[in-house]
Amino acid sequence: MSTKERLMEDLKTAMREHDVVRRDAIRMARAAIGNAEIALQREVTDEEAIKIIAKEVNLRKDAVEMFRRGGRDDLVANELAGIAVLVAYLPELMSEDDIRTQAAAIIQELGASSMQDLGPVMRTLMSNLSGRAEGRVVNRIVREMLGG
Repeated sequence: MSTKERLMEDLKTAMREHDVVRRDAIRMARAAIGNAEIALQREVTDEEAIKIIAKEVNLRKDAVEMFRRGGRDDLVANELAGIAVLVAYLPELMSEDDIRTQAAAIIQELGASSMQDLGPVMRTLMSNLSGRAEGRVVNRIVREMLGG
C-alpha cells in the first residue's frame, strides 16, 4: 500500500472514530501532497510523498518553537500531537552513530578536510541519507567532523 493510500485509509478511520487531531494532521499532509502534485503536474512517488510528510513535520517543529516563545502551551500540545501522527508515516531515522559512519566515509571519499568542503559533503551525504536523517543533525555532525 502506497503512502497516499495509507493516508486515505487512516483519514477514513480517524473520521469514523472522531479523532480530530489525527484527522487534521492527515488532512494537512494530504493537502501538501496534493499541492506538490499540482506543482509537478504529475502524481508524486512514494519517496516524494515521504519527503513531503517529513517537511510537514519540520514545519510543525518550527511552529512548536514559536508557540513556546509566545507562551501558547495549548497550541504547542496540538502541534506535538500532529507531529506524533505524521512521524508514523516516516521511515525510522538513523542513529547519530550510523550518520557519523556514513559521514566519515563520504569525507574520506571526497578528501574533505576543512569547513570549505562542507557543501559538497552535505550534498553527497544528504542524497545518500534521503529521508532517513534530519538535515539539522547531519549538518551538526559534519561540522563537528570537519572541525567547525
